[in-house]
Amino acid sequence: MSTNSAKLRVAALQMVSTTVLEQNLAEAGRLINSAVAEGAQLVVLPEYFCLMGQRDTDKLSIQEPAGAGPIQDFLADQASRHGIWLIGGTVPISCAKPDKVFNTTFVFAPNGEVVARYDKIHLFHFIGHTQKFDEAHTICAGTTICAFETPIGRVGLSICYDLRFPELYRALGDCVLLVAPSAFTYTTGRAHWELLLRTRAVENQCYMLAAAQGGRHDSGRRTWGHSMLVDPWGKILAVHKEGPGLVIGDLEVNRIQTVRQSLPMQRQQGVYADA
Repeated sequence: MSTNSAKLRVAALQMVSTTVLEQNLAEAGRLINSAVAEGAQLVVLPEYFCLMGQRDTDKLSIQEPAGAGPIQDFLADQASRHGIWLIGGTVPISCAKPDKVFNTTFVFAPNGEVVARYDKIHLFHFIGHTQKFDEAHTICAGTTICAFETPIGRVGLSICYDLRFPELYRALGDCVLLVAPSAFTYTTGRAHWELLLRTRAVENQCYMLAAAQGGRHDSGRRTWGHSMLVDPWGKILAVHKEGPGLVIGDLEVNRIQTVRQSLPMQRQQGVYADA
């Protein structure tokens, strides 16, 4: 981690994505413009930003091979046009099984080049009184964790349901920022969203930035929203509760160092490894 007093202005964009790809790309572009106008240097889009279908299988109709397609082209153009780090929510990327896709986050550098790819590892499975979700029906699970380097430090990638698996974040190593493009349901979000985000920030002593879907979608599904930036002490720096919008704030390396010096958890890890 950098030892200087560097800052990075970051933004998480919240959307209520529709069933029409072109509408969603236009809305993402509008929100990116707003974030850049407020000085954002790193921008995160929500999970499924490009499509929230009537059915889970709808994402198959807009799948792209890795490295080519209108969604990836849009993201690369936005990153290079604005000169920002762009964490592109998730994109349905073709896998070996014709009836499934990867749920993939691509990271684009300020020159528009892809510098990281993360395929969602943990697939959401929920059985409630009136709702049932099983992403494994349409998604191939990833197998590899992923982080990338920025001028002020390492950024760890995760997606939505990954938030429930703390071992993933520990395995990402010494990060200044963890990100989580998400589409939490209203039910699970109301119960656990803030709790999980603040916990991941506190136990890893770094910033947590989550971009969410937040509202009532064409299918009738309601997502929780509450896109959020949390600091290494677990303090919520910014939140956008519902509807389209953004949260924005400064990631400060000095703040991370202060927290880690006052509570030196990282030096105390591993004492139970052989127990």
